[in-house]
Amino acid sequence: MSAKSHVAAIPAAASSDALARFEASFSYETDCWDVHDALTNGPQDFVLLDVRGTEKYAAGHVPGALDLAHRKIIASKLAEFPADTLFVVYCAGPHCNGAARAAVRLAQLGRPVKLMPGGITGWVDEGFALSKPAFKGIESMPAEDQ
Repeated sequence: MSAKSHVAAIPAAASSDALARFEASFSYETDCWDVHDALTNGPQDFVLLDVRGTEKYAAGHVPGALDLAHRKIIASKLAEFPADTLFVVYCAGPHCNGAARAAVRLAQLGRPVKLMPGGITGWVDEGFALSKPAFKGIESMPAEDQ
């Protein structure tokens, strides 16, 4: 009898359980490629939020993203968007939980939300360009209520 690897030591879930989990994940996440396609070819039927903070946003962000740090997501900042607006949130990448924190805040406010788990790292890994605002904060959400 051969020893099992650490990978196989815990048996995989039943196929039906795996199917349910992985199918459900598309309700919670989207990837950089799909976001890029929507931004480039349309339709853009979501609002993309860079939740890393203004300094990191100013250094480079996904084109079309708004600057709204996860700690600043409050109802008054979202008031200009219809209640059914889908928000897609991203942060630095898979090593950062800022996007998950933003998703929690948005969900607590009753807003539809999906993560872009690759974040900036995934965006760049896909070969997509970043943009920088002409003036710091030009694409930021309004400063009141911070």
